[in-house]
Amino acid sequence: MTSPDRELPAAWLFGPSLRAHLVANLGRHVRLPISLDGRRHAAVAVVVVDSDASSEGSDEHPSSQERMGEMPGAADSALTGNAIGTVGGPAVLLTRRATRLRAHTGQWALPGGQVDDGEAPLDAARRELREELDVDLPASALLGVLDDYATRSGYVITPFVLWGGVDPLIHPHPDEVLSVHRVAFQELCRVDSPRFVTIPESDRPVVQIPIGDGLIHAPTGAVLLQFRRVAIEGTSERVAGYEQPVFAWH
Repeated sequence: MTSPDRELPAAWLFGPSLRAHLVANLGRHVRLPISLDGRRHAAVAVVVVDSDASSEGSDEHPSSQERMGEMPGAADSALTGNAIGTVGGPAVLLTRRATRLRAHTGQWALPGGQVDDGEAPLDAARRELREELDVDLPASALLGVLDDYATRSGYVITPFVLWGGVDPLIHPHPDEVLSVHRVAFQELCRVDSPRFVTIPESDRPVVQIPIGDGLIHAPTGAVLLQFRRVAIEGTSERVAGYEQPVFAWH
């Protein structure tokens, strides 16, 4: 989990300077698009907000031990699957998918979904954000766009980074969202992150992002890793070649 003796860098204090920092870093990024080639197009929102460690950060729906046992490289670890202690300062909104959904139930996700016919991808990301969390952001909230990521389930995902403000009112839709979490920048930038493991089903490395006492995998983990490298740190890392765990292939 986030170490309590780590101080938040001054450049990460929530406000106009942080927004300018993210816009500048994202503006220098030459994003990598991926052709659909018969796949469906989806869009997700990486929403930047503030977070308060003293009043937020509970986790009433930690990943089950059964789910943790499915994660490559985690079966014999002491990970509990909870996301307690991951807040404090600038953060991004993450959700756990509702258990009543048809696919990927209980998994970590960014707000988002399929782009409708004739719909601009940015509009799709904003629409899905409204439908899932009741957060309505204007197009002017856009800070930048990250690389596309092609999933094993037949989607090409385009991630849009949006400025959500200090404390947007969030009303999660119970049919789609099990829980909502603010995951701090400093949690995304842990020294033990990212992790890479191998699986017999693929020659591509599986990327894992430690969050609290759990792990987030691609596609969400890949997007978060590139957000860290590009938007927060101002460096670069391509993530299209990083693999998903087998349980996320369908």
